[in-house]
Amino acid sequence: MHSDEIKGRVKKAVGELTGDEKLKREGTIDKAAGKTKDAVDKVKDALTGKDRPPKA
Repeated sequence: MHSDEIKGRVKKAVGELTGDEKLKREGTIDKAAGKTKDAVDKVKDALTGKDRPPKA
């Protein structure tokens, strides 16, 4: 899980608790950004071979 996704979850939760719609939206956006970054990192690792275990 990327730090942006965690930050988004927290913002969204605080927004829901306080009734702050703007904070809820920001949380949703941050969460989506974190998921996107995770996906990009996975693709990058797959292309560079970093997702494979080291050869014995």
